[in-house]
Amino acid sequence: MLAAMHQYIDGERRAGTTGETFEVLDPSTDEVLETVALAGPADVDAAVASAQAAYAQWSRATPVERAAVLTKAAALLDERAEDLARLESRQAGKPIRLAREFDVPGTVDNTAFFGAAARRLDGMASAEYSGDHTSSIRREPLGVIGSIAPWNYPLQMAAWKVLPAIAAGNTIVLKPAEITPLTSLLFAEAFTEAGAPPGTVNIVTGTGPVAGQHLVGHPDVAMTSFTGSTAVGRRVMATAAHTGKRVHLELGGKAPFVVFDDADLEAAVHGAVAGSLINTGQDCTAATRAIVHRSVLDEFVRGVADLFAVVRMGPTSDPATDLGPLSSRAHLAKVAGMVERARGYAKVVTGGAAPTGDLARGSYYEPTLVTDVPLGSELWTDEVFGPVLVVVPFDDDDEAIRLANDTEFGLAASAWTRDTYRAGRATREIQAGCVWVNDHIPIISEMPHGGYKHSGFGKDMSAYSFDEYTQVKHVMHDLTGEARKPWHRTIFTLPG
Repeated sequence: MLAAMHQYIDGERRAGTTGETFEVLDPSTDEVLETVALAGPADVDAAVASAQAAYAQWSRATPVERAAVLTKAAALLDERAEDLARLESRQAGKPIRLAREFDVPGTVDNTAFFGAAARRLDGMASAEYSGDHTSSIRREPLGVIGSIAPWNYPLQMAAWKVLPAIAAGNTIVLKPAEITPLTSLLFAEAFTEAGAPPGTVNIVTGTGPVAGQHLVGHPDVAMTSFTGSTAVGRRVMATAAHTGKRVHLELGGKAPFVVFDDADLEAAVHGAVAGSLINTGQDCTAATRAIVHRSVLDEFVRGVADLFAVVRMGPTSDPATDLGPLSSRAHLAKVAGMVERARGYAKVVTGGAAPTGDLARGSYYEPTLVTDVPLGSELWTDEVFGPVLVVVPFDDDDEAIRLANDTEFGLAASAWTRDTYRAGRATREIQAGCVWVNDHIPIISEMPHGGYKHSGFGKDMSAYSFDEYTQVKHVMHDLTGEARKPWHRTIFTLPG
């Protein structure tokens, strides 16, 4: 028997119509949380049709009306923060402390931010740029947005997709990952309750090859926003190309963590542990490649290993737990396999195993530190997406920058130094969408998030995201009232 209906279309819960089901598991115990009747093409069609119908009303709502809905939704989400945190913790395997103090407050803040941002769309000032016409800029919504969110931050990624889209006047159909759909449904319900027309925010819970593929290729979807792996992102682009729709991609990462010889080493060690283990390393911006000056390399490695040893794995419901499980048994096997292969070419300093005892019921993996990693090896180049940090030395600043950029990705990076000139060079020359100085991971609603190179293009969060979800229209008014414009003579002349 199905525990709940996991499609949200036209302002109400529905069951998927494929006849296929999927069990949503708690990855800390492998217990079944809910069984989902999966969405298929017919459900996607219904959701898109609902979004199209809502667009006629929502796109014409005034900025203050849209802002009021978003602001009320933020208040509703804040009231339900504990329920959201507990559900997010269970479906995604997050320690409850992370869900309570990061995922849910960040989502509420994002919602409140876009409530304010909905009332301001930037553009050039209206003026007579040609001398005899007044030019002005309109920013208009695109239509129905089809978005696909990942499993690592289910609630926050739903927010990053939904909020700028609807704040700009679009409507949306969101496909969450089928393994973590539960908080996305509660998120969507808050907007209907806050006064958005039914169909403004729709959720279809299905697999990527079925529901996702159909959503991306749907001719009535004006734009696709996707967060996930670079390989799948390329397939999304190829599918979207058939209908010529706009694409926004936030893809993989392999963030460098550059520690110069003048860095505050205690701060760098603490930053490396926090930056590499956040969300059990299942974060595209997580610190994965520590690039450390040779003079402080041994001390850095000892410090990180000592801190890794005191990180507490445990039940996700326990506020004392630091590190939760990986998302699934399959993902655990993938991470463990990469580390096992690395034993043939590198040194595993600490970790590198799944725990025994009660934790063996779930997909837990120890914090893992690896040194002597050859450049070009799998652990250096490929995204592990787990609690694994590799360390390599450098001898001068040129080499540090070169190693930081030795990746196809470019989502995030950090530089650790007391020298303002070094910091300035690092922020200028490291090819990444975000470069932190003497910290790694913090994000804020007011600032954009997005990558360079194979990490995708386009921005989430901040007012910059409106560039993705609006189209710019130039409007030009003649001021002369003359039938015969001077420029007409370049085309034709009249006798006399």
